[in-house]
Amino acid sequence: MKFIKTDIPEVFVIESTVYGDNRGYFFESFNQKEFEKHVGEINFVQDNESKSSKGVLRGLHFQKPPYSQAKLVRCIEGRVMDVAVDIRKGSSTYGKHVAVELSGENKRQLFVPRGFAHGFSVLSENAVFAYKVDNTYAPASDSGIRFNDEDLNIDWGLAAAEVQLSEKDKNLSFFKDLDSPFKF
Repeated sequence: MKFIKTDIPEVFVIESTVYGDNRGYFFESFNQKEFEKHVGEINFVQDNESKSSKGVLRGLHFQKPPYSQAKLVRCIEGRVMDVAVDIRKGSSTYGKHVAVELSGENKRQLFVPRGFAHGFSVLSENAVFAYKVDNTYAPASDSGIRFNDEDLNIDWGLAAAEVQLSEKDKNLSFFKDLDSPFKF
């Protein structure tokens, strides 16, 4: 496994060695020892999976402490633009983001630490997306930022007319109105 630092040092792109032949492929998608060596100690407690169609945009989401979550995400099938936004007050990268294309083909993963908002947009006809999280979902702690916030200026790889949002995501706050519970 290769752990690649991004412009935000705590966010990593993870590339696995894929072994393939005429029968298919095999790769190691998670190794606790390697993860701790490169990123740090973590205890994932839940795996989630979603399937979405082209244009679906989920995010930008986070959970407030004490239910905040770190995530290890990957696209099993299809293609997505995956985004992590630093919302840790006092961080030199506060308000900055990392955007990475994840796909069933490239097998890349993104590690999103606590203190970051996360979202993804579906670029292919369909996408199956998997999340490992280190804390369970707590609806009362759920929060987020609008995907199209001008202060964040994120390129989701979609035309505005293609974007499909949940009712919840349509009503998220703007970044300038965020009273972030995360400190650097």
